[in-house]
Amino acid sequence: MRRSVVGRGAYALARVAVVVRAPAGWLWWPGVLAAGIGALVPGLTGRRIGVLAGAALFLIAAVVVFTVRRKRYMELARGASRASKSVFLQDRAVTVRTRRRALRWWLLLAFLAAMGSSFAVPAAGGMLMAGLGAGLWAKALWLGRWERANEVLLWVRTERVSGGRPAGKAVDAYQTTGIVAGDAGPGGARRSSRTVAAATR
Repeated sequence: MRRSVVGRGAYALARVAVVVRAPAGWLWWPGVLAAGIGALVPGLTGRRIGVLAGAALFLIAAVVVFTVRRKRYMELARGASRASKSVFLQDRAVTVRTRRRALRWWLLLAFLAAMGSSFAVPAAGGMLMAGLGAGLWAKALWLGRWERANEVLLWVRTERVSGGRPAGKAVDAYQTTGIVAGDAGPGGARRSSRTVAAATR
């Protein structure tokens, strides 16, 4: 794993799948918590209607997040070029921390909104929030399957995803490395310490 300091002509790359899945846990677990607490509140619609509406919102949110911009991801992936040896591969923990820090207030507002909505439609807001997290997690796994099939990892320049959109207009290209580069495996999951040690030998 290359950890050299970024110098003249060099630049940092972040894993695409890690950027995608970074907010997933912070949407899923608070969403589950909000849904669980919300289910205890009778609400205006009653618990049964609230849970049924929440289940529908969960599925819709997960499917929409999973499918949106997939064509764009594949266009960038198929046109990706090989990363040079001078690039700096950003650690998974740094990418996750940066992404979550950028979204922390939005995530807090989403949790508070999910809790507040339970007084009208019990559990629905929390299940919607959890569905967003599930969709992001599923998209990261989808990217991981592509990476395994093509035996490469997808990376994006860090300054291009400052807005948190790894397939947005600011991103004009991905770059690739071998399958063992960096400290995150296909799909952005953390590698085991044994795998990382073997890859750096």
